[in-house]
Amino acid sequence: MARLSDKELIRRLLAKYQPDVRSAFLDAIQEIQDNVVLKVVVERLERHDIDGALGAMKIEPEAFGKVERSIEGAYNGGGQAFVENLPRLTDPSGDRVVWRFGVRDTMGEQKLRASLNNLTTHLTADMKEVARTRFSEGLAAGRNPTQTAVDVIGRMNRVTGKREGGVIGLSRPQERYVASARAELGSGNPKALERYLGRKRRDKRFDRTIRKAIREKKPIPKHLVDKITNRYSDGLLKLRGDAIGLNETLSATATSRKEAMRQQIENGKVDARDVTKTWHHSPEEHPRLNHLALEGQTIGFHENFNVAPGVMMDHPHDPDAPPHETNFCKCRVEYRINAIDALVRRMKQDG
Repeated sequence: MARLSDKELIRRLLAKYQPDVRSAFLDAIQEIQDNVVLKVVVERLERHDIDGALGAMKIEPEAFGKVERSIEGAYNGGGQAFVENLPRLTDPSGDRVVWRFGVRDTMGEQKLRASLNNLTTHLTADMKEVARTRFSEGLAAGRNPTQTAVDVIGRMNRVTGKREGGVIGLSRPQERYVASARAELGSGNPKALERYLGRKRRDKRFDRTIRKAIREKKPIPKHLVDKITNRYSDGLLKLRGDAIGLNETLSATATSRKEAMRQQIENGKVDARDVTKTWHHSPEEHPRLNHLALEGQTIGFHENFNVAPGVMMDHPHDPDAPPHETNFCKCRVEYRINAIDALVRRMKQDG
């Protein structure tokens, strides 16, 4: 089979695994929402027991088991695809180098497990903090505990039997967007309603209703405020699912490709001196200028890219790099084996 370009290989990996990671995240959020017992949360909020209300929501790392498995699939698939796409090396005697990826490699497994643990820990902590903020604000404002609870966990759709809206699964900034959107919709202020119409993730099917309220200078009924806000929240959750699907798939496949190359070196199939890696920047609407400056830079396998002052990265999506250098990044690294030097070195070793 003809070798793929590095760019095409990564495109195919993303197309195959990103939807799985995204769906796994959204399924996990839905499962958490659907298993919350509203009555228990409300009773604890009535006692001003926020910790108890949070505990009743059962937000635990184990809820993201499906997410972990989907990322493991991307990691294993990325490493396997990488070695299958390496160039064939055959010496004059006809002996061929066989490239293989060990999915149970100890070092690779440890790095993957640490990365997954960091992800699930971050997700659960983020979700609890978002819920705590909303509960605290609701109690401080004297809102009905039931209303406060529903604003967090979502409202039950009588047709589907599943909860919709709420803020579970949103990032902290996204939760603030929802809070300000609700305030705009419920204000009855035409200027505030105009601001809501500028939100990119709003459900535009409600625009006519909002514009009518602006023209007539009448407040939007509360049940419609709830419905519109829920649809806006759902849109933000889908956006976060897209981001997690992209970031985690790129991170998993980038890490497994690095690990796959490391395994070939450690198994003596190629010498590290014959392997280089090149940073490639993918065109974006708002590129990181420091990443753009690295376009085409080639270094040795064991070297690091100088990304920013105090920031060295082994490759794009390096799990050890700060999040602001990896989130939404679409850069890639290309590994190259100098076939001639590699064969000469192997012949000298054999001789």
